[in-house]
Amino acid sequence: MCSRTRMLSLCLSLFFAAGCANFKQPRTQVYHYTLEYSPPEITGLKPLPVSFKIERFSVAPMYNTQRMIYREGSFKRDEYFYHKWRANPADMVADFLGRDIRNSGIFKAVLPYGSDVDFSFALEGSVDEFLEWDTPEGGKAMLAVTVALIAPYEPDVSKRILFQKMYRAEKPLSEKNPQGLAQAMSLAMGEVSMAVIRDIYSALKK
Repeated sequence: MCSRTRMLSLCLSLFFAAGCANFKQPRTQVYHYTLEYSPPEITGLKPLPVSFKIERFSVAPMYNTQRMIYREGSFKRDEYFYHKWRANPADMVADFLGRDIRNSGIFKAVLPYGSDVDFSFALEGSVDEFLEWDTPEGGKAMLAVTVALIAPYEPDVSKRILFQKMYRAEKPLSEKNPQGLAQAMSLAMGEVSMAVIRDIYSALKK
């Protein structure tokens, strides 16, 4: 066997050996989290014969990621590298809010983003804060959401926005880790969701 052939065989052997070694090396595990809470119980409200659609929410640029963001000091934002949300905060907040509104049973129909069914009103929103805020006294989940209820077919432009409001909730972390953040953020989302539902009802009842 000539030296060139031997060199080629050696290179191929090393290549395949390296490939097998890489396949067998364990990958660093990435953990995924989601919100988890029972839908708020809305009682004492008479159902309204209205339907509205939940548009896709936007999110502030620094939280436009599935990574879990935390703050340990002024002007600093970091992230848990191996711990992520299962979905983007904008999609997650809009999805849970839609679930909670439908579960309330006080509206004729609550349509998701992308639905082709006719509707009378639309709910738009943005996630302004979605992070863990750490201090020497402990950590807390901070959630801020702005929503606007719109009547898109109202002829008078000045009357198309029924209301626009920011909702903010802060909940302490039982544990200063991603699991604790997911639990506290779930409590914050439940509180915000309850307030949004009641305000939508009040606006549409008028």
